[in-house]
Amino acid sequence: MRRFAGNSALKVTPAAIATICVAQFVVVLDATIVTTTLPTIRQALGFSDAELQWVFTAYVLVFGGLLIFGGRVADLAGRRRTFLIGLGLFAAASAGCALAWSPAALLAARVAQGVGAAFLSPAALALLTTLTEAGEARRRAVGWWTAVAAGGGASGWVLGGLITEYAGWRWVFAINVPIGLAALVIGPLVLPADRSQAERPRLDLGGALTATAGLALLVYGLTSAGERGPGSLASWLPLVLATAAFVIFVRHEGRTADPLLPLGLLRSPPIAAANLTALAITASTTPAAYLSVLYIQDVLDMPAGRASLLFPAINLAVIAGSLLGPHVLGRLGARHTLLLGFTGIALGIALLLALPPGGFPVVQLLAAFVLMGAGLGTASVASTQTGTDAADPAHRGVISGVLNSAAQVGTAVGVAPLVPLATAAGWAVMTGYRVGFLGAGVITLLGALSSFLVPAARTDYRPSSGVVAQASRQSQRGNDHHYHER
Repeated sequence: MRRFAGNSALKVTPAAIATICVAQFVVVLDATIVTTTLPTIRQALGFSDAELQWVFTAYVLVFGGLLIFGGRVADLAGRRRTFLIGLGLFAAASAGCALAWSPAALLAARVAQGVGAAFLSPAALALLTTLTEAGEARRRAVGWWTAVAAGGGASGWVLGGLITEYAGWRWVFAINVPIGLAALVIGPLVLPADRSQAERPRLDLGGALTATAGLALLVYGLTSAGERGPGSLASWLPLVLATAAFVIFVRHEGRTADPLLPLGLLRSPPIAAANLTALAITASTTPAAYLSVLYIQDVLDMPAGRASLLFPAINLAVIAGSLLGPHVLGRLGARHTLLLGFTGIALGIALLLALPPGGFPVVQLLAAFVLMGAGLGTASVASTQTGTDAADPAHRGVISGVLNSAAQVGTAVGVAPLVPLATAAGWAVMTGYRVGFLGAGVITLLGALSSFLVPAARTDYRPSSGVVAQASRQSQRGNDHHYHER
């Protein structure tokens, strides 16, 4: 029997870990499963071409924008409570998507799905790291978490097409409902009850609004830059507004008594490294994979069905790397595991950089996908464990939200500049692709350099007293500020 944060004894069962991981599976699944069914949705509900992209974008924007807020709510209101509320909202919104009768109804339900996912995901990761003791048990749990997330992303591409063809597009969303209901029934039985707090800090609504606005505007601006080019007003204006929102956020957090995100936490080298590496992992691998799709379709002129047989290699490699990652992490420590993961990503991108302008380089492509995927999975386990272990237990929810946000932003940061640059008119047949792959390699190098912020010792992290004291001093300054205002 193990104790959970001072509560009565609770046995950490596989059912508890499975419930948390299944919830993360459907959250990631819903970001990709909808893509293959978009043409059918357009025809069924009468979407215009401009509106159709919002079926995907609305979910991603709301999800990414609210992650930090959702993580802080989990810290204050209770992680199991927030997990179950987020899961219930996600399942109800999925039912709303399945029953949608118009474009507006579907988009509203997708926004609600994003809200549910933003509360569910950081609460789930915080529960996972709190349920397990530091060491092998936690490394193994984080490995399963990363593998399940990768499996959710991979499954979306396959399940979306199969479900749409054999059951109809509405079941793409409806499939979440029985899964969510089952988890809602099992969750209260296997997950630990939240600790009662004699005095709950106030929720920082000012910080929540500015952080959410900044993240949403940043993701939207970067996505627009990728679609419309950096010269478009729709690209640079949201980025300017996002910068202003983040400046206001930092000033506000430095003065408030109960900050949404104590800024002292981000000054911890392991936490900073975890976020920088999480951003670099997605910023390097996402554009590399995207450009590989374009290369296979446009340069090699390979039929879509034949080409689709190549891409499960990267997803299977991510899962394998995620499951192997905990063992590597236990032997090498976080810094060397991150460096090993980024080395795999770099080697995979190097093979992509050397792709020929013709022929059928299937072995080279598969080798690149396996190296890149295995490196991604291994580095993700080390990044996630580094960030959650280095955070004070009271802030694991918000740190989980920050880590998820870094990965979301990383996807947009990588795709927005590299894909348009690689596909710009005027390049020779392969020059543009090589420029894009080279850019992904540079981001990989920056991620590897960020790994050196992690201590080299092969020990599990504990929150440093300096970071906790710094956060406490920040809260005290906020109290003094409020006192003088009064």
